[in-house]
Parts: sequence; structure tokens; C-alpha cells
Amino acid sequence: MDDKLKNHITKIVNAVITPDKGEISSLQINSDGEVILIINIDPKNGAILEKLRLKAERKIGALRGISKVSVVLSAEKNGSVEVQKKRVLDPIIDVAAKRIILIASGKGGVGKSTISANIAVKLAQSFDVGLLDADIYGPSQPLMMGGQDYKPELNSDKKLIPMEAHGIKIMSIGFMVDKSKALVWRGPMMQKALFQMIRDVDWTNEGKPLDYLIIDMPPGTGDVQLTLAQKLKIDGAIIVSTPQDIALIDARRAVDMFNKTDVPVLGLIENMSTHTCSNCGHEEHIFGHGGASKEAAALGIPFLGEIPLSRNIRTQSDNGKPIVIAEPKSKQAQAFCDIVSNIENLA
Repeated sequence: MDDKLKNHITKIVNAVITPDKGEISSLQINSDGEVILIINIDPKNGAILEKLRLKAERKIGALRGISKVSVVLSAEKNGSVEVQKKRVLDPIIDVAAKRIILIASGKGGVGKSTISANIAVKLAQSFDVGLLDADIYGPSQPLMMGGQDYKPELNSDKKLIPMEAHGIKIMSIGFMVDKSKALVWRGPMMQKALFQMIRDVDWTNEGKPLDYLIIDMPPGTGDVQLTLAQKLKIDGAIIVSTPQDIALIDARRAVDMFNKTDVPVLGLIENMSTHTCSNCGHEEHIFGHGGASKEAAALGIPFLGEIPLSRNIRTQSDNGKPIVIAEPKSKQAQAFCDIVSNIENLA
């Protein structure tokens, strides 16, 4: 182990998580630059220290030579360090799905949830598919799937029964909370809800695992993304962006985050790529055009396709019917079909 790097990490931990709140019980750095750090704490300080844990991860991750960081807060002072390390390195949530694909974006407002819904529904025409709405603070799938009034019940195995619509199984925090009230939750509460929607839902189809579980991610590169990257066996992430430069900068950050967490990036989708006037048929590039394909080439990842800016996509989503089934012969639906074909060839 590089003693100099170890000393830097120890100083960061002592500065961020003061010695009176926790102490390092294990610090390892492997040959690939991956840091595994376990800090023993008093359990009563767990919620308070969660933000500090994330801060420590960010600061350690910024050090030269570090490829990945896992900081674990442990209340098991007499527990085995090897057990703690295994919890970090191995997926701890077993999901009844053969493939798990994240639909992510570096920023909000790029149409990620609409794309997630249409991809899931199109895949379901050939496979058993589930759709998890992981956007805890801003769930969209209850509206897009026509299930705003759905309330999940428990089956005989004490598993939540997901809503079924358009041939897929769907779970969202939006099914379980008042849609008119904001969720004012700290990180640990959010993680608990997220784990419940993954682990405690009956995702099976007549006892058989799904072929695909599509996860509609919240925007950004924060706690949910890191949690899922550490706790699930993910087959790949798809990044959604609009063509303008500011969105592509954030998409680049999302790609970098998944690279650092060893999640394969399956490709980039350009949304709101072109707009065709419904009156005269003139096509214009309101947000620019082709930026995502150029960015994909620069990053060395596949370009999966482009989706036009269309009123019909929006209105059908608001009506709870994704465009691929509401208007299957439309140009917009065909764009999704082409993207799904590319995904099937990759994942």
C-alpha cells in the first residue's frame, strides 16, 4: 500500500468525520486504485454522518490514482472486517431480473422518464419487462403509465405487487405517497425506500425472473446512482441528453461517474433532436442537432439514436399511453423501435 496515499486518506477522514464521531477500522487500496474504507461509528450518529460519508468519498475520489471509493459506516465494532468488505464488493440485493439497465441523465428535463417508459413498453413486446421509477423526489411513471390511483398490496410472500400496464410490471414511490405533497427525506430514508422497491417487490412473471428490469433514474450523479452501482449487478447504463452544449456537459459527467463505478455505458440517446411543424411540415433544430452523436464518438461509446421533439410524445405520455403503443406506426414510435433494436444487440 502507498503509505503517502494512505496518510492523505486518513487526514481527509479525520477532517471530515472527526475522531470523536468515528474511527477507521479498515483501509485498503488495491492495485487498480480502488479504496475500501470502513469506519466504526456509534449507531445513533448514523443519519448525521451520512452526508459526511458522501463528502469523504468525494474528497478521496478526487485524489490522484484513485479509481473508485467505497466508504462504509459500520456500527459492528466487534464484527468481521472481511464481512464488511464483502458487503461493499458484492451486490447485496438479489433482483429477479436477468438484465438490469439504467436510463440516466446528467441533468433534469431531458426526457429521461419518457424514454424509459417507451423503451420498457417496446421491449415488453418480445420480453418479460419491469420498470422501476427510482426518482424518489420526482416520480413520473404513475402518470406516464396511467396508474396515478394504484396502491400496491402485499402478496402471500409479503412482497409488494407492482402495477401491470402495457405488458410490463411497474413500481414507483409515487404509488405510495400523496402526489400533492413534497417528500422531505434525508439520504437514509430515501435509500430505505429505494431498497424496498427493489428488494421487496414481486418482479417475477409466474415465478420466473424478468428478462429486463429498466430503472428510470433521477437526474444527476448523486446518492441514488452510487447506491445502485454498489448494490446491484447492473448490465449497463444508457445516457439521455438533448443536443445543446450545456446538456452534453452534464451527460459527459454521467458517463464519467458510471465509468468510475464500473457500470458499462451502453450508449447515448439524443432527445428533442428535431422538431417538425405540424402546420407546414418544416423541420428545425430548436436545441441544435447531432451534438450527442458527436459526443458519443468522442467518448468512445455507441450512439443509440435520436428522438424528435414532438407534441404527440408529450400528450400521449400525459394520457398514460407511451407513443410506441398509442401511435405505433408514427415516425416518433419508429425512432424508439430503432433504439430498442440497438439496445437488444448490446445488452
